[in-house]
Amino acid sequence: QVQLVEAGGGLVQAGGSLRLSCAASGRFDSINGMSWYRQAPGKQRELVAAISSAGSTNYAESVKGRFTISRDNAKNTAYLQMNSLKPEDTATYYCNAAVITLAPLRYLERWGQGTLVTVSS
Repeated sequence: QVQLVEAGGGLVQAGGSLRLSCAASGRFDSINGMSWYRQAPGKQRELVAAISSAGSTNYAESVKGRFTISRDNAKNTAYLQMNSLKPEDTATYYCNAAVITLAPLRYLERWGQGTLVTVSS
């Protein structure tokens, strides 16, 4: 029904940049919130950044000033621009989307497959 496809992960040196993308496809009327989570080995999955349908954003304290979340509603795609990357940012990054359908009214949460970001020192 609804799928999220992520891209953009890879290996980068400390101080470098990457841009992740998350494209939603399937049957839905709208996407409410979109967000990025990450999970490093031995750690819990944490919320990195979120953006509402109106464009309001929230960030984890550890990435404020370095990461920027955005969305292109025409493409049903969210992005995460990651600058000044640190080794501590190394993790698998997952896209999450809250999807709305009407008639009947439904609220669905979907996850992407994850994309690995490795920051070397």
